[in-house]
Amino acid sequence: MNGVPKIAAQSKSKANSCGNHITIFKNSCSPVRIVCSASRIKYNFHRELNNWRVEMNKPVALALILIMIMALCLILTDSTHAVSDDTWIAKAPLPEHRELFGAVAVNGNICVIGGYPGSGSYPFSNMTQMYNPESNSWSSLASMPTARMRFAAAVYNEKIYVIGGQDQLYGPSNDSVYYSIEGVTGVNEVYTLATNTWETRTSMPTPRDNLQANIVDGRIFLIGGQTQQPLNDPTVEHTSNLTEIYHTATDSWTTMASIPNAVYSYASAVVDGKIYVISGMYANSSLSNLVQIFDPQTNSWSFGPPIPTPMNLAAAGATTGIVAPKRIYVFGGSKTQVYDPEADTWSSGADMPTYRYGLAVAVVNDTLYALGGSGVSLTDANEQYVPVGYGTVTPSPLTTVTQFPELTPTQSPTASAYASEQPSPKAGDSDISSFNVWLVVTVAIIVVVAVVMVVYGLRRRD
Repeated sequence: MNGVPKIAAQSKSKANSCGNHITIFKNSCSPVRIVCSASRIKYNFHRELNNWRVEMNKPVALALILIMIMALCLILTDSTHAVSDDTWIAKAPLPEHRELFGAVAVNGNICVIGGYPGSGSYPFSNMTQMYNPESNSWSSLASMPTARMRFAAAVYNEKIYVIGGQDQLYGPSNDSVYYSIEGVTGVNEVYTLATNTWETRTSMPTPRDNLQANIVDGRIFLIGGQTQQPLNDPTVEHTSNLTEIYHTATDSWTTMASIPNAVYSYASAVVDGKIYVISGMYANSSLSNLVQIFDPQTNSWSFGPPIPTPMNLAAAGATTGIVAPKRIYVFGGSKTQVYDPEADTWSSGADMPTYRYGLAVAVVNDTLYALGGSGVSLTDANEQYVPVGYGTVTPSPLTTVTQFPELTPTQSPTASAYASEQPSPKAGDSDISSFNVWLVVTVAIIVVVAVVMVVYGLRRRD
């Protein structure tokens, strides 16, 4: 009987320190047991949860919300701009229809020069215009001094060299005479981007047209093409096998080994310092299927595998291996033919949307732009090709774009006119799109829940 009051006293002591809902029983043969009501447990849980919530002050919570919103925007932007390889995308058309002109890429922009606009009885253009892929818009630059077409163009040290071409028309202005008697020039005119001005340099020793220009180590190589026909006998053969080199540093010309098979109106590109002359026309107006390769280091020629479909007035561009695998792309008609110089093999890419020849090609960040040309009629098409394997190589830092002098903008296309600027779908794209949608939805749900929790915690704190 004497032990009962002792236990009660102990019980009262503990109850006073812990609260009325807790009773402690203790005797010599059992451990301490704590009995809590359900309501007390619930209260303690909410109290601890609220303590955790309010540990964050308002600036930290708002910063967290901002970071989550930015992350969601980045995911949405990435999924919107994802581009599949081996696809074509319609871009803002050229300001005018044209063919047989020059197009070069410099500082992330594309300059198109001269050509045949298909208007007037003396159809040569001296227009110089610039396309900005970032803004998908065109601007006008200073006009080339000599209006011409079928010339060669190349870029070195932010200067555009326009060499040779056709600048005269002899005989009546009908197609049969126009295409057989051409006034050929060797003029060499150079456009400087920084000053928006043209200057004249030493002319090409052998005036030629229907040829291409390729840069290797600061030298411009002009191979093959056609020389001037005698005006009194347009049947005389005038296809050239010459290889003439313009030295930009000294404004002088030299020659190197002639091309084994003389061709004109060919496609051409440079890969690893070697010049690839692809297809074109022979002197007898038959198509060549040859791939003739010139190595300036050894001053020698070799051959690659024949192009599957020979072409006249096709155009070519090479990817560098920086963003897309190193390849040469040849465009003509509706075909995209792909040459792998390392494997020495040919394959096919997605067909070009606009059927045409006499087009020009420029390469920007390893994507290719097919511009102008003529199929059923002259076209102003500007179509971007995303090459096979694009994005599989880590891209290099973006090149800083040089500020151009004051330019005259041309009318930009309306948004509705280019609603079709998304790449055409191909196999597997639907799965990728579905994945992106579910990813965005999942992240959005997480963000919403996190925001609600933070706001609720702030409200409880207030």
